[in-house]
Amino acid sequence: MPNMTDYDRECEDFTWEQPDKFNFARDVIDNWASQDENNLALWWVDDYGTEIKITFAELSERSRRLCNVLSDIGVSRGDTVICMLGRNIEWWEILTACLRMGAVCSPGTTQLSPKDIAYRIDAADARCFITDEGNAPKLEQAENSAQLKGRIIVGAERENWISYDAAMDSASNVFDNVDTNGTDDALCYFTSGTTDYPKMAIQPHSYGLAHQITGRYWLDLTPHDLHWNISDTGWAKAAWSSFFGPWNCGATLFVHHTNVFSPKKSLQLLGQYPITTLCGAPTIYRMFVQQDLSQYEYPSLRHCVGAGEPLNPEVIETWQRATGLTIRDGYGQTESVLLCGSFPCIEPRFGSMGKPSPGIDLAIVDDNGDKLGADQEGDIAVKVKPNWPPGLFKEYRGDAERTAACFNGEWYITGDRAKVDTEGYYWFISRADDVILSAGYRIGPFEVESALIEHPAVAESAVVGSPDNTRGAVVKAFVVLASGRVPSEALAQELQNHVKKITAPYKYPREVEFVEALPKTVSGKIRRVELRDREYGIVR
Repeated sequence: MPNMTDYDRECEDFTWEQPDKFNFARDVIDNWASQDENNLALWWVDDYGTEIKITFAELSERSRRLCNVLSDIGVSRGDTVICMLGRNIEWWEILTACLRMGAVCSPGTTQLSPKDIAYRIDAADARCFITDEGNAPKLEQAENSAQLKGRIIVGAERENWISYDAAMDSASNVFDNVDTNGTDDALCYFTSGTTDYPKMAIQPHSYGLAHQITGRYWLDLTPHDLHWNISDTGWAKAAWSSFFGPWNCGATLFVHHTNVFSPKKSLQLLGQYPITTLCGAPTIYRMFVQQDLSQYEYPSLRHCVGAGEPLNPEVIETWQRATGLTIRDGYGQTESVLLCGSFPCIEPRFGSMGKPSPGIDLAIVDDNGDKLGADQEGDIAVKVKPNWPPGLFKEYRGDAERTAACFNGEWYITGDRAKVDTEGYYWFISRADDVILSAGYRIGPFEVESALIEHPAVAESAVVGSPDNTRGAVVKAFVVLASGRVPSEALAQELQNHVKKITAPYKYPREVEFVEALPKTVSGKIRRVELRDREYGIVR
């Protein structure tokens, strides 16, 4: 039976738990450890047959050791630690330790370039950087790496780096938890914008507790579940479904550590291990349904969810025919917990985002902040007055103007457009801005355009999303060439490779179109919307 059996009653009776003091490492992880030292937190496997099981008690002890390692190099309460790792076990230890000691953890994808890293160190005023051997050279190429108090390397030894393993072996496992306030800074996520470099969304310690609605109602987890979230650790989705949501519920996390996603291997794992619940971006499911699903078994799987972008109804239907399970869509942001979902107890509407989460006052509003009626397109908004909903971000650090721009009267404006039908189901329409959602990644056009303009052949560029059957959308660049330059397939490939070197590779334009001029406003601003509409065949 699902955790929520009567949606309307649950919403009516729901009240937020908001303690003044809260520390997820102490109040959740240590709590599960104290109940039973054999309670399993992680079930970790890799592509080489290695299999490791970590209990909450072991995670608790390891995180205390790491708190002492970080303290010894000068990291203290409120300092930012950048963690750039894949699905290494250490990622979970690092996030737990930062929460325990009151440091601010800033996870980053392993695809970050040296330029990306340098920007983040400066913007977050980072004090420590933790990564692996494959990514350590990127930090060394960052011009400002010397300002760090420490840099720690996982799984290797390297000159001028602290060895994670050696430091942990010699560290004490005794550490007094910092009694953090629920409002203290806990996480710093860099999220893409349209007109500037990524902004820093700050989440407080209460964010971890607020993910109870994500884990309990949407993921539908209990201590008896083995939950697999197929997500990059650099994104807030990992915080949602690979950390806070499941562990609030005492569920065990299944982790497959691999450098390259394989739909065939992933489907095999669903039959090989007792995985009960699955979470993935729509791109994952689109790749799954391209396989012969009848060749695989799903003996333990009981619940599937998807998030990051709208899920195609035909994908849901194909998956349902093969597994007997409906993929339940969910909606939220880096700036929030789950805002809306197709919960197990409500009848699914294929293509819909579902209904608002218990504890979340969600609405569709117009430009004046007034609620719109059924089937009217407007902004997805969260009510923040008179009571601020737990799980909503504190601010964009160091950018009061952009923070203020997200609010309209009593509403937080998500930046997404949708409509709600007469039965209360929400239907996503589009981003209100030009941020591109591609295979679960948020990509700001400004960053790609800035990289392109550094190439001598480029006079001007505009970047938009273009529809793609597998990724949902791909990055497409419209390029005006400098005088004397001639369009060619070789030049297009050269520009693509150039962007890969300048910024994270996932941001590179998979399509390049050379044009004579770009559409602009009277004031000279590029009209990306016109180019985007052309790609999607929209006539306004």
